[in-house]
Amino acid sequence: MFKPWAISLCLLAATSACADSLETLTQFLKQTRSLKADFVQVVTSPPKEGRPTKNKTSTGTFSFIRPTVFRFDYSKPFVQNIVADGNKLWLFDADLNQVTVRNQAQALGSTPATLIASANDLATLGKAFELKAAASEAGVDWVVATPKNPEGSLQQVRIGLRLDGGQVLLAHLDIMDAFGTRSQIRFERVLVNPSHLTPAQFQFVPPKGADLIQP
Repeated sequence: MFKPWAISLCLLAATSACADSLETLTQFLKQTRSLKADFVQVVTSPPKEGRPTKNKTSTGTFSFIRPTVFRFDYSKPFVQNIVADGNKLWLFDADLNQVTVRNQAQALGSTPATLIASANDLATLGKAFELKAAASEAGVDWVVATPKNPEGSLQQVRIGLRLDGGQVLLAHLDIMDAFGTRSQIRFERVLVNPSHLTPAQFQFVPPKGADLIQP
């Protein structure tokens, strides 16, 4: 939870931890050409008709090579693949044996993937997002990104970054959509610029017999 005193910290001085958060993001964008990490994602749906909120936990791996390709590979509780190959965005649901394919540029827009995997600098990010530094907590620097397009499905993203021996690592994404659903992603075993990651690993071939949907 964001603490009230954090707002005052951000207003006090440019030398505060808040100001450093944008510098940390700048360093991350400069240093990280590619990345691979495991993740744990907890999705919390808003309460309905007085019923308590429900949490859904998923695990998998995330990887990208800037500026055009990335993939989320979910392993639990269900196998799903989200693959951006630089031209198309593929979503494969193994349980349904269904593949949905869209134009990548049109499908992404102001999304968390644009924040993390596509942009090379703050100026590029600033075209789609308002960026504000937030207070650092427990060794994690936070930046709040709000889409400039109010008509999208994304309300806000908090990006958590931490320093490890001079290297900036992606630690958290805290995503709130326009419908009140919150998705918290924690990244573990982060590899920065791994040599074994190649563009060929971001190609997707629909499994034989899968239903192909092109909205």
